[in-house]
Amino acid sequence: MAPAGFRGSLRPYQERGLAWLAFLDGSGLGGCLADDMGLGKTIQLLALLLAEREGKTRARLRPTLLVCPMSVVGNWQREAERFSPELDVHVHHGGERLAGRTFAKAARASDLVITTYALAARDAEVLGAVRWGRIVIDEAQNVKNSEAKQTRAVRALGAPRRIALTGTPVENRLAELWSIMEFCNPGLLGSARGFRERFAVPIERYRDEEAAERLKRIVGPFLLRRLKTDRSIIADLPDKIEMKVFCNLTREQATLYQAVVDDMLARIEESEGMERRGLVLATMVKLKQVCNHPAHLLGDGSRLDGRSGKLARLEEILEEALAEGDRALCFTQFAEMGHLLRDRLEQRLGAEVPFIHGGVGKRARDQIVARFQSDGGPPVLLASLKAGGVGLNLTAANHVFHFDRWWNPAVEDQATDRAFRIGQKRNVQVRKLVCVGTLEERIDRMIEEKRDLADRIVGTGEGWLTELSTAQIRELVALSADAVAEA
Repeated sequence: MAPAGFRGSLRPYQERGLAWLAFLDGSGLGGCLADDMGLGKTIQLLALLLAEREGKTRARLRPTLLVCPMSVVGNWQREAERFSPELDVHVHHGGERLAGRTFAKAARASDLVITTYALAARDAEVLGAVRWGRIVIDEAQNVKNSEAKQTRAVRALGAPRRIALTGTPVENRLAELWSIMEFCNPGLLGSARGFRERFAVPIERYRDEEAAERLKRIVGPFLLRRLKTDRSIIADLPDKIEMKVFCNLTREQATLYQAVVDDMLARIEESEGMERRGLVLATMVKLKQVCNHPAHLLGDGSRLDGRSGKLARLEEILEEALAEGDRALCFTQFAEMGHLLRDRLEQRLGAEVPFIHGGVGKRARDQIVARFQSDGGPPVLLASLKAGGVGLNLTAANHVFHFDRWWNPAVEDQATDRAFRIGQKRNVQVRKLVCVGTLEERIDRMIEEKRDLADRIVGTGEGWLTELSTAQIRELVALSADAVAEA
């Protein structure tokens, strides 16, 4: 049951999640709540804090420190005010944040102190001086690199109880799961080296099912994951319909694409090591830009109309969707492309098209989200994948577009789930735009083949591309005859 003071109701699976967290808490064990994005990890944690307060005085409780990305600090504040107004919340963020004894006094007077990963490292001494009752990390994939400064800083914070919240416990490699579990229950999976030898290499390289099952048994008691697609968990969420939208290049795009490929192939034979890897990644970025729009690659401020097959297809689908009274969310990984899209779509649609990116401050971002979520808000919201892919509730949209591909299923799914989450009343249509006959189509096919790793244990970045042979890269980037649309 929801604790006294909780303003709202918990679904049955959330009640079970609360009971699981409370059991681990009472046993002095750490846990990773890895529910699918949108299933309410935030309110399960807030309910735990309220349940902890029942029958206890402030003097008997130590504060909980929550570490999260800067982009979701405001979301935690709003959710705490909405569901658990009795909790005393202190935000440790910004240029005027408290320090020293003043901070320690404010922390002791609070139930929940919220800070960011960046400040966990920068203010390690200030935070480390407080006796915390619990450390919680949100979007725990931020500690996936066990050697990163912010990961070490978070692990160094002392507390008898630890909780990790994440919708993606494995994004790229099993080493990320080790890092999260090392935060929750240090030593559970042994040393990083031992884990690699016993589990990571056998499972990732040799698909060792026995090792996978062994790992699942070890982490199972400390990792709780429920999926939105499981009707036994939640039966009243609408469907998510995913589809690929295949687009052709214009002749201008094809010419630029081939020029970029020729330049790389001429240089790659004479390079090696870091130089070769840098050349491959730089080329991949340029080819993605070409597939988006010639003006994106050239950066010359030239006109947008009629030069990109992908942009033309986006405009066609958007106009059809908006004519039905629907709303849309569009992601791009490039801030430059986001600005181009905003200008073009505002002109084409005759409506405001706001854009959330890394340069937008917290207050402005919150205002954009509130405006988009309101009745009569903008019909389309643009967002960069990094700035808009986590921590936002954008259920006003029932269409999601991935204009260009991050080539990491976990990251794309996380962005999609800004719209496909509790509160969504309509079916959500997700479209991933892919240029046929280009590296976009071929890498999309490769990623689909790699996608099962996370599912088997509980994704992929782009670094692996640099390890391909020259012959494999040539095959990957070659322009097919069907890439160009005939006029």
